[in-house]
Amino acid sequence: MATLVTFHAHPDDECINTGGVMRKAYEEGHRVVLVVATRGEVGEVPDGFLDEGEELWERRVVETQKAADLLGVARVEYLDYLDSGMMGEPTNSREGSFWTAPVDEAAEKLAAILREENAAALTVYDDNGGYGHPDHIQVHRVGVRAAELAGTPAVYQATMDRDRMREGILRYAEEHGEEVPDDVTEFGKPGAEITTAVDVTGFLGPKRAAMRAHASQIGEESMFLSMPDEAFTFAFGTECFIRVGAVPTGTRETELQL
Repeated sequence: MATLVTFHAHPDDECINTGGVMRKAYEEGHRVVLVVATRGEVGEVPDGFLDEGEELWERRVVETQKAADLLGVARVEYLDYLDSGMMGEPTNSREGSFWTAPVDEAAEKLAAILREENAAALTVYDDNGGYGHPDHIQVHRVGVRAAELAGTPAVYQATMDRDRMREGILRYAEEHGEEVPDDVTEFGKPGAEITTAVDVTGFLGPKRAAMRAHASQIGEESMFLSMPDEAFTFAFGTECFIRVGAVPTGTRETELQL
């Protein structure tokens, strides 16, 4: 049995980006650990959703544990930084935000967990955080550094195959007579950079259920829960990664190295 540690910026990121490989690792007998940098304090929530006196972060912690249980997570930890909000927001620079945290300071917190768990592999995000969110970019910086400090042998940058995503959007737009969004090429990385594409179609039930557990952020009307099963499988049935230091160039894996 090996230990997979997945490092994420906010509650709900874990099921969207790596929910399939987490559940897969669990079902294969591995230990799965989830580390979250923040408690998602500045997420949006519908009016009246929270109980009187309840803070959003409190609800999101409860939701994260529910999702973690569905994904087979054995341990959930938080690094106790504040949600920085979207790029350019005033919350980016407030004291205690993850975006302003010294990289080595935050990396040592994560490295301590990696050492305790003797982690075989760590997932982070690509260098643009998938789509440019400051906390996601910081997950990349902190996670890669933490793995260096802890000597974690395999580091995987969770990302999206930009080419495959564009292909799917173009096909959908053609079939439904819709325009293609201008920003589609801003997400993820080109397919040529992907080293590891894991088929998680057999774990989409728990993955989607984990998304549903994050009800404050992922409502029933959201894209994640309302799209037809076929579209959901296309969008989320393969989880893509770039393995740090993968040799040779052009490596193509179908599994995380655990």
